[in-house]
This record gives sequence, C-alpha cells and structure tokens, in this order.
Amino acid sequence: MITIDFSQRGHESLTDFLYLQLKNKILEGSLPSNQKLPSKRSLASHLGISVITVQNAYQQLIDEGYVYSEEKRGYFVTELEAFSTEESTKNHHFGSIPTENQKNSHFDKEIFQKSHSITEIFPNHNSTSEIISAVSEKHTINLQAAHIHQELFPFSLWASLMRKVLHESKERILSPLPPQGLLELRQAIASYLGTFRNMQVQPEQVVIGAGTEYLYSLALQLLGRNLRYGVENPGYQKPAHILSAMDVSWNPVTMDSAGIVIHQLEEKALDAVLVSPAHHFPTGIIMPIKRRQELLAWARQGSRFILEDDYDSEFRFTGRPLETLFSLDATSDSQGQVIYLNTFTKTLTPSLRLSYMVLPWNLAKQFHQQLGFYSCTVSSIEQLTLARFIQEGHYEKHLSRRKNHYRNIRDNLLLQLSRSPFAARISISGKDSGLHFLLKIKTDLTEEQLKLALEAAGIQVAFLSQYFHLSDKIHQELTNTLVINYSALKKEQISPLVAGLQKALESGR
Repeated sequence: MITIDFSQRGHESLTDFLYLQLKNKILEGSLPSNQKLPSKRSLASHLGISVITVQNAYQQLIDEGYVYSEEKRGYFVTELEAFSTEESTKNHHFGSIPTENQKNSHFDKEIFQKSHSITEIFPNHNSTSEIISAVSEKHTINLQAAHIHQELFPFSLWASLMRKVLHESKERILSPLPPQGLLELRQAIASYLGTFRNMQVQPEQVVIGAGTEYLYSLALQLLGRNLRYGVENPGYQKPAHILSAMDVSWNPVTMDSAGIVIHQLEEKALDAVLVSPAHHFPTGIIMPIKRRQELLAWARQGSRFILEDDYDSEFRFTGRPLETLFSLDATSDSQGQVIYLNTFTKTLTPSLRLSYMVLPWNLAKQFHQQLGFYSCTVSSIEQLTLARFIQEGHYEKHLSRRKNHYRNIRDNLLLQLSRSPFAARISISGKDSGLHFLLKIKTDLTEEQLKLALEAAGIQVAFLSQYFHLSDKIHQELTNTLVINYSALKKEQISPLVAGLQKALESGR
C-alpha cells in the first residue's frame, strides 16, 4: 500500500499534494510501469482521506498520461521508459487511440474508440436527401465568434486602473518602450506563470507583443526562416498562413488522439514544430506525458525547436493546469528547445491585442543580439494597466468569474443536448477544457447540406473538416463533425440552438 506523509503538504490541498506525490513516485520509478495502483476506496481508507480526494488525484494523473484505467480492472502506471517513437505512433490516425479522459465520457466513446479505423469512427454518409432551398442570410446564433459579452469585461475597474496609470505614471508613459515590453508587465507575467503554471520564469525571458501572430513572426525570425516547420493537422489555420506569408517552408503533421505524430517529424525532416499540447484546437486533445516526452526527445536530437501555444490553458474545468512543455524542457539538461506563447485575448477580450512569449535563456540572449532593435508594439498605457490588474489580484478574480460563467453555459448546453430528441444521434468530445467542443452528428445529409440546413435554422458554425491542411480524403472521412465554440453563446440562446439543430437534422430524414 502507498503511504503519503500529509504533514509535509504545507499550503497544498489534499488533492494536489496526493497528485504530486504519486506523480513523483512514478517519475522516480518507485511506482514502476504497469503496476496496479490501489483502488480509490482502499487508498482513501489507508491514508485517512476521502474517496473523492483520491478520485480527483487519479483523474489528474490520467489527464496528464501518468496513469491509465481499465474497466473493471482498476488503475495502472503508464510505461514512460524510452521506446521507439516510430513504432509507437505509426499507423495511428487522428481519433484512433483515446486518452483516458475521453474514454471515461459516454459522449466520447463513438469518436475515440480504441482499435477502430478512422472510417469506422467517422462513416461516410452517401445517401442523399432533398436539397435545402430556404437559406437564411442572417445568423442568429454564432458558434464561430471569439468575442465576449460586455458584462464579462470589468469596464469600471479597468477604467479606474487606467486613470491611476495616467495620473501616477506620466514619466513611464512618455518614455520609449523597451523591445521586450515594460518591466512591470513582464514581472507580473513571470509571477503569474510561477503561480498558475508552475513555470520558473524571469522577466528577462518574457517578450510582449500585439497578438500571437506578431510574436510568431518574431519567433520565426529568431529561429531562422531557413528552417522547415511543422503544423498540426487538423489545426488552427493562422500559423500556416503566417509561415506562408513569410515564405517559410512548412508541412502539415498528422494528429492522432494523443497529439502530433512524432515519426512524421522525422520522415518530413522538420526542424521545428508548432503545437498546442494543453488543449489542441479544434479537437480538444490533451497531449499525455508519454507523447510530451517523445516530442522533447525529438527536439533534443538535433537542436530542433518547439513553439508551444498555450492559448486557453486558463479555461480548464477539471483538475489542475497541466505541466507545460516549457517546464518539462527547463528541468532537463537541454539548451532550451521550447518557446512558450500565450495571450490575454481569450481571458480579457480579443480587442486587447496583448500576448507574450517566454524564451529559454539561450534564445533570450539571442533575441537581444538579433532583434533588440524592434520596438514593442503594445502601448505603455495598456501594459501598465494590465500589470496593475494582475499584481493587485484582479486578474485571478476575473478568471474565476469567467470560468464559472463558461462552465455554466457549457453544462447547460450539454444537459439540453443530452435531453434532446436527437441525443442518440450525436457524440461529444473535448468538453473538459477550453471554450469549444466537438459534436459529431449521424445524419444522411452531406456536410454541405448540413451546413445549409444549419444556416437555414439560424446557426453559424465551423466544421472539423475546415481545419485540415491539404487533405481532401480526410475531409470526407470526418464529415458532419461540428466545432461548437460557446464563448459568445448566451444562456437564453441555448434552447433555440438545440431547437435549430433539431430542425436541421429533421431535414435529413
């Protein structure tokens, strides 16, 4: 039986301390690979804690890939020793290997079913139905929008802080901006990352910029345009557009349900890769620790680089935030292979074009030498206001309110979908993090017909197939999977949305 000394936990919660102790035992080998862990009830009884505490700790370890569960058998330690990345990932396409948190959800079983081929999971629908004729041009419910409602932004507080900045920081406002951004904001970000993401970061490693797109362009200049870059397929389209606009060579890299497929990085002779391991867009995949270790091992083999986009890590609804690739890389003997990027556009507002990247020390020094002539692209007023917003604890409270709002919207939407007349015809995945999830629909409608039917019902939504690069075959296999972005959805719109989905599906009968 595993014994944990809780007298050493300090200010950590019981769940967090238990999770960390078990994780450390796995990493140091005292809990070897494939060893069965005690049941939740027996471990809780042995340690004198609640079953729910053990359950939450086990779930966090499952989410991060340190532990896996088998139905009716229990919990086991994942094998983390070195292995052939080519053999471990070959022939595994997106959707074929479920992560444990996906397997544990009854909604997710159909999309991520172990040992099924991609065509079994996403069958083509070749039957035809009557063409939809009446299409509304006005979309009443927008499931693609990234904006927030005005009641979610702290206008009064923000205005008050900005007035203080204007009154008390006149000299700072009128002074030239350093290329990396103001020290006050870089200090606030470094402190926040240490608390929230457990990242050991110094202000000298932080670079402020007007949007992640701008920071991507800086990173590409820093690493070199002569490198060959990889992007996730499916994935967020904008990085590929930036690479193309800068005349940089890039290749799409296939995703399986554990993340980017490592052997393709070697096969395509790539030098760098852009990934979103904490919550992939649009699939919602969370990269487990085993795949993270593979990816870092690939990067260290030839001075390759990883650009880690942590775009919505703040909106994780179960468990604690996942460890970043940047942190895993920093604890090794590596020279620094990971560039970390994040933004405030998701947590505050898209119109506040303020993002940041964190460079490993070797690249931070290189940035000063090669790109120190750049001027920071964010105004000093915005930077000083945001710095105060973070330092005075307002940002943490704001995040808590936003998470509660989005959790309520998501839970209400999922509940109504589960009670809808078409509940048996849908499956949902990727709902535990971020502000979107995938909704797979069984229908005889083609994807184009379904899109027209949804538009006629007043629903504007993106399809998963839109996020693939250069792959018509995959488009056909993944038809009728919707990317439900609920960040702009209001509570009163949920019932009309479900009714609109029902109306669209009835047109396919």
